[in-house]
Amino acid sequence: MATHFYTASSLDGFIATADHSLEWLLSQDFDQDGPMAYPAFVEGIGALAMGASTYEWLLRAQGEEPWPYTQPTWVFTHRELAVPSGADVRFVQGEVSDAHAAMRLAAGGDDIWVVGGGDLAGQFADAGLLDEVWIQFAPVTLGAGAPLFPRALEFELLDVARNRGFLCGHYRVVG
Repeated sequence: MATHFYTASSLDGFIATADHSLEWLLSQDFDQDGPMAYPAFVEGIGALAMGASTYEWLLRAQGEEPWPYTQPTWVFTHRELAVPSGADVRFVQGEVSDAHAAMRLAAGGDDIWVVGGGDLAGQFADAGLLDEVWIQFAPVTLGAGAPLFPRALEFELLDVARNRGFLCGHYRVVG
């Protein structure tokens, strides 16, 4: 069992625009059956951790569509937020380490995915709970926005691949 941060980043190191949008990513050409793609990654995921901004953007983007995850999802927030019908969404506050044990239990031996954002993934890393990082670098710059990681961390490169215009890296967190 491992805790992963699987995300995409612009070449200048942002995972979302200043207004927390991911629309820039959805217009990119990415092979969902190619190397390091989402469908294969998510097969081994048993629980999700998500920041409030990512959660709110996802709700807006989904519109009337059903919640896209069958796994239980922990949303780290201080706000009251809506829950989609039929979704297993749990709102939490405080240290990520406090929720991690419950997430591991709910994952049932599968992995945990820190969906977004970079600061939340950094909090998992600060607590020694982030094992791996998967980054799909898109062929675009944003100029500003939510940074990939707003802190200093060290990684060991495990694998690299090209998925159409994306440079994909898989790393182990080492410090």
